[in-house]
Amino acid sequence: MTLAFHKVAIIGAGAMGRGIAQIAAQAGSQVFLYDTQAQAVDKARTAVFAQWDKLLEKGRLSADAVTQYKSHLLGASRLQDLAECDLVVEAIVEKIEVKTSLFTELEKLLAPAAVMVTNTSSLSVTAIAAALQNPARFAGYHFFNPVPLMKVVEVIAGLKTDPAVCQRLSEFALQMGHTPVQAQDTPGFIVNHAGRAYGTEALRIVSEGIADFATIDRVLRDQVGFKLGPFELFDLTSLDVSHHVIEAIYRQYYDEPRYRPNVITAQRLAGGVVGKKVGEGFYKYVDGLAQVSPEPPPPVVNHMPPVWVSPRAARRVELLQLLKDLGAKIETGASPSPEALTLVAPLGFDITTVAVVERLDPARTVGIDMLIDDAATKRRVLATNPATRNDMRDAAHALFARDGKAVSVIRDSGGFITQRVVACIVNIASDICQQRICTPQDLETAVTLGLAYPLGPLAMGNRYGPTNVLEVLFNMQTVYGDPRYRPSPWLRRRGAIGLSLLHTED
Repeated sequence: MTLAFHKVAIIGAGAMGRGIAQIAAQAGSQVFLYDTQAQAVDKARTAVFAQWDKLLEKGRLSADAVTQYKSHLLGASRLQDLAECDLVVEAIVEKIEVKTSLFTELEKLLAPAAVMVTNTSSLSVTAIAAALQNPARFAGYHFFNPVPLMKVVEVIAGLKTDPAVCQRLSEFALQMGHTPVQAQDTPGFIVNHAGRAYGTEALRIVSEGIADFATIDRVLRDQVGFKLGPFELFDLTSLDVSHHVIEAIYRQYYDEPRYRPNVITAQRLAGGVVGKKVGEGFYKYVDGLAQVSPEPPPPVVNHMPPVWVSPRAARRVELLQLLKDLGAKIETGASPSPEALTLVAPLGFDITTVAVVERLDPARTVGIDMLIDDAATKRRVLATNPATRNDMRDAAHALFARDGKAVSVIRDSGGFITQRVVACIVNIASDICQQRICTPQDLETAVTLGLAYPLGPLAMGNRYGPTNVLEVLFNMQTVYGDPRYRPSPWLRRRGAIGLSLLHTED
């Protein structure tokens, strides 16, 4: 296969530039690494060489391959040394004036057919290209850190980018062992845009006093299958990066409520409590390990009351079967007896609202999240309302923990934890498709590779039911009165007629 680019310049010898240089050299291109700090180039080449030597020691590379790769990665001391390159990749500071200045200088040096790309994660490709005489040969080429391990790259077309340039960049991404996804030039592109819901909705849950950081992390790991909870992820990426991305996308979308930042991250950033790298974020770290208090055991209940299940409960048949399996005494009357623990399982509504609408005694009413099939989760989540008696809360907790499955009890919330986070993820993904930022297939690929979600967001919506997700959003919008939860037309139309979220009209 003929290489898409034979001579590649990487400008910026930090972690991103170093990683891109490594995979480009491995693809067979002659790579010239440049940085305004000459020692940074030497340091980067030494680090990449050491990485190849380590792979040789592990038997994952041959000696001949390592020798060849090392011969491909050269340093450059001046911009003029890059004049013969047919691709230049910029990976420098995220300041538009610095980037535009660099590219206007490069345009004078390079041949007319050479392609220039930016690795920006938050700036407009079109805005950077506006200063160029020939913006058609300019595009975004957004890799993720660490580049050799994160196998996806966003290929972003500016308003004037030649489609042939994006096609050539996609071919080169494949030659470097990465999966290219095509994106339009919009704030956050695909991955950073699609990832807005996970952290921001978790922050909102905390700010409402519904649950603490560790509980939210446990629930989303155990119920949905995320590898890291949102607060573990914030600590890993660090708030000095994450908070600014949240704010940038929110502002670039003219204060769109779906992307609203939270005062919690602003305050913690101001206090320097930014994450694992400083030893303290949402968790404290000792020797790199998060210090998390163990969960308390389920309460001991000597007298278990009978249980009555609302006829409007989501997955009522499955819930009744679960209660039978747990040995509960189930009441079957039209209304609960005065002694009964009353169970509701709403989608999107809070427990208080359900108790009032269904004329149930709130003191004996507890909610359970049944969005996800109980057999598919490692944890059950219960929610009380402000009037729930302690004995009823403890009875529900003890009952649902009888078979050893973990149980979390949270305060009242429209949509519990999982419902609202999943619904927001699916909704934002649906709107990305509605805006035609990318294809549904590229969205799924980008998110699973770039964010390591257990499923792509549209597949997640299909698994839990587009109609269910739509109901969660409509009901949360009623509870909170917040346009943040208004459903995307893409989701609303497909959910209303029971169509797959991956279905396109074209």
